[in-house]
Amino acid sequence: MGWGSWIAVGDSFTEGLNDGDEDGGFRGWADRLAELMGERDPGFRYANLAVRGKMMDEIINEQVPLAIAANAELVTFCAGGNDLIVPGSDADELAARIEQAIVDMRAAGIDVLIFAGPDPKAMPMVRRVRAKVAIYNEHLHAIADRHGAMIVDLWAMHVLGDARAWSDDRLHFSPEGHRRIALRTAEVLGIPTDADWREPWPPQEHSASWLKLRKADLDWTRVHLVPWVKRQLRGESTGDGVTPKRPELLPLGDMSDCQKS
Repeated sequence: MGWGSWIAVGDSFTEGLNDGDEDGGFRGWADRLAELMGERDPGFRYANLAVRGKMMDEIINEQVPLAIAANAELVTFCAGGNDLIVPGSDADELAARIEQAIVDMRAAGIDVLIFAGPDPKAMPMVRRVRAKVAIYNEHLHAIADRHGAMIVDLWAMHVLGDARAWSDDRLHFSPEGHRRIALRTAEVLGIPTDADWREPWPPQEHSASWLKLRKADLDWTRVHLVPWVKRQLRGESTGDGVTPKRPELLPLGDMSDCQKS
């Protein structure tokens, strides 16, 4: 099945952090997938409303109505990752909210694709909520089944267990991670590609010593974790003041300037 129009909604994952483009913005799996879809259909239209740091309710209230109003044929919807990290958040409640959004989009005749989150076992901070992510993912699979939505299971993508799939902040994917996710999403959508997301990673020559790993953890805590905690305490977000990089449903050739990092 082909789609002539697609709107991507979500947070930093869908915005494309940290897969930089030539203009100083972010490319990401969604832009990569849009390029594949555009190659097959010159009239294909694409919008990306995702903004880093957005919580689920913000995505549902601000982005989903725009996607429905635009009458897109396909919407990809990824939300909840930022919520799950927050202490006290409830995976069951988050799943109930995302289900209603999917029901609304399906009722509007939109094909919907959602994402089950990756296994956070190797990530220092996020692994503390691993069980909560697993519960949330199970809900997402059930929701997709109930409402005829498609799902990309990032947890099952074992290639994402390699550190090279992640950027230095250990929260966002690297360019290669985004490339493989775009290929996996294309596979779920039935879009032929010349590459395989399952391709093994090249062998690494040397493993880091315990001392280097310890220093890397300390550096990560100072550069990424501490600022994140401070923002949470102040009620701030990395998305404050950031606007969507592709707010309108347009052909790829009509792409506006990307949102700068």
